[in-house]
Amino acid sequence: MELATLAKYPFLREASAFIRAEKVSLEEILLEPAYARARNLGKARVLEALERGAASDRIAIAPADQLAQLLAYPVSRILVSALEDTYLIRRFALREAIAAEGRLESESDDFAIHMAAQLAMDLRREDGGFRLHFTDFLRFTNTMRDAPWKLINQRVDRGYVTLQRAKALRVMRNAIQRHIEEGLPLPVNDDIVTAFRADLREIRGILEAKKATFKAEDIGKVSITRFPPCMYNLLAQIQNHENVPHMGRFAIVAFLHHIGLGNEEIFRVFGDVPDFAADVTKYQIEHITGTSSPTEYTPPECATMKSYGICPGPDRICLTIKHPLQYYRVKGREQRPRGESASTAT
Repeated sequence: MELATLAKYPFLREASAFIRAEKVSLEEILLEPAYARARNLGKARVLEALERGAASDRIAIAPADQLAQLLAYPVSRILVSALEDTYLIRRFALREAIAAEGRLESESDDFAIHMAAQLAMDLRREDGGFRLHFTDFLRFTNTMRDAPWKLINQRVDRGYVTLQRAKALRVMRNAIQRHIEEGLPLPVNDDIVTAFRADLREIRGILEAKKATFKAEDIGKVSITRFPPCMYNLLAQIQNHENVPHMGRFAIVAFLHHIGLGNEEIFRVFGDVPDFAADVTKYQIEHITGTSSPTEYTPPECATMKSYGICPGPDRICLTIKHPLQYYRVKGREQRPRGESASTAT
């Protein structure tokens, strides 16, 4: 595969193989003046994901910049990994996936099928478009709840969903995003952190400023800093105007209810979801919280969250607990000022 293609899709296996064949070590990329351009581009990718979000990228990469663009990808992954922040990982993965989707529009069907195979997608040609096995369709569209994406509204033949090209590429975007997310964070040693100290400080500052824009006042008296990664991730998706899968909505509603929010406060949280429907949302909240049903539901256990693919990965505390509500209590104890008792802590 040519360097020009690898620079556009650096998450492909061939990209890693190319870097190995060029005998470019990680230490050289991180430290040598010859790779300063790659380091700057890697940092720019992370900042773009944070500050401007993601936009479809169809701009051609200049031949002289192709190697630097390819090497920028591992640099950006290292920067994201060093900060170990779920929200940043999601933003970065989404940025890369949308950029790839835009570029795929000008690629051949053969190339799209080749990429799909690396993403564990059973994608095949079908009458000027594609067909995708229904299990892959469900797996990679589970966050897309609009009617055009429901399986019942698709043409299915012998287990395969027929898709027009644009729709197939949209599903591939989700697969690319998941592929990138699942590869992060990478293990990062102290030498790398030292080499990028100034860059990490700058990115962290922008990340914290971005998080500060979350409408914390809309979720009442609870402390976002005590949220487990799964619930923080779901809240970030909502605040970032993303669709959240049904199980994710159920989990965050039950979680917010059990840490002390009222139904109206929970309802306001969902006002920014793209497919927000007031009547349906109110009904679901009242049902989950036991207001209109005989059952007051609790959030799913960690094992269930993992099975539904809405656990972004454990942190230190996650390894010691089995339920999101346990995390909130443990984090609260850790954050309590020394000498303050549980009865006086707010």
